[in-house]
Amino acid sequence: MKVLTVTTASLVMDGTQAMASPAATEPAGLGLGAIVFIAFVAMVILFQLVPGLTMFFRIFKGIFSTEAERRAKEAAKTNRTSL
Repeated sequence: MKVLTVTTASLVMDGTQAMASPAATEPAGLGLGAIVFIAFVAMVILFQLVPGLTMFFRIFKGIFSTEAERRAKEAAKTNRTSL
């Protein structure tokens, strides 16, 4: 039991010294996998943005367009006179 305690204590002390070293505080940067994942998420967002905005503006236009405008356009089409 004493061997286990001494071994654990020595590992903990070595680990804390390694984490306290200045080399461990420097950022490692992004790896290739992280860059590919971020690019994939960005592409999904960009490809979904255009159809989403188109649908939003059509819904917005449908909410605020009036029935009178539609009837006026239909009346203008049917009341054409020819020479």
